[in-house]
Amino acid sequence: MLRSMYSGISGMKNFQSKLDVLGNNIANVNTYGFKKGRTTFKDLVSQQISGASAPNGNRGGVNPKQVGLGSQLSTIDTIHTQGSLQTTGRPLDLSISGDGYFVVSDGTNDFYTRAGNFYLDQNGTLVNSDGLNVQDINGANITIPTDAESFSIGNDGSVTYIQNGILNTTPQQIAISKFANNGGLEKAGSNLYQETTNSGAANVVNAGTAGAGEIVAGTLEMSNVDLSEEFTEMIVAQRGFQANTRIITTSDEILQELVNLKR
Repeated sequence: MLRSMYSGISGMKNFQSKLDVLGNNIANVNTYGFKKGRTTFKDLVSQQISGASAPNGNRGGVNPKQVGLGSQLSTIDTIHTQGSLQTTGRPLDLSISGDGYFVVSDGTNDFYTRAGNFYLDQNGTLVNSDGLNVQDINGANITIPTDAESFSIGNDGSVTYIQNGILNTTPQQIAISKFANNGGLEKAGSNLYQETTNSGAANVVNAGTAGAGEIVAGTLEMSNVDLSEEFTEMIVAQRGFQANTRIITTSDEILQELVNLKR
């Protein structure tokens, strides 16, 4: 069978994966804290027709002759660039201006997120939309008394409140986690990330210190998906897929001619 046919098949599979990633990006264009994906390709092994030879006497060197056998998926990257901040005016809507992630816990495992739409449960515990507890720098749940008259969250993540007319003097600090390699984090769904062996261990710090971003209350970080870029990449993927189908069609026509040699 013709090598070009299998090269075309590999190209079609790769562009389908690219379209899958683009579709996910567009579907999450309005998801708070979402970080877009990017697909890259690399070539497969090349079949050696003849090797290279060095110059010898009066004869010059000869370059190698190789035939490529298609392409394969190289990476699906998560692009952790800053999204724009949308003002909401809601005191429990938090965003991070800079590097870092909020830490939430289900009581057993820690997860990391850029989506700061938080809430208070009936006990006054700060939770995310799925009920996971927001952690402070000591790994404890953050709690605001249910009878507090008012509260505020500072740029450093300090949670202060007034109870019985008295300001609490030992505010809790919302934790910010930093990683050596943000791209190594694994998506766990529900706007959450998990630590992996290639992300490095979580370094829990105060907001605005050790390279971590500051917390901006009353705002939410929007998705970093750029629709104009995504639609342009979609056109490129569509044409690439189309071109690879044409390779298969052309290869099939050649095989048909070969079959028809014997009448």
